[in-house]
Amino acid sequence: MNVKRTFGAILTVLGIIGLIYAGISIIQHGSNATTMIVVSLISLLFFFSGISLVKNTKDEA
Repeated sequence: MNVKRTFGAILTVLGIIGLIYAGISIIQHGSNATTMIVVSLISLLFFFSGISLVKNTKDEA
């Protein structure tokens, strides 16, 4: 099993979860706006780095 691909999938899932959490909190006006912006930026970073890890990792048998 490829460790980079697995780590990329985990980062992608964490990014999706963070973006959903930030979106729900912004819609419900649940938290401070600055906190939600930081959570959104970190989630975007996780999401795109996970996607790039999965996309750029070559399969080796």
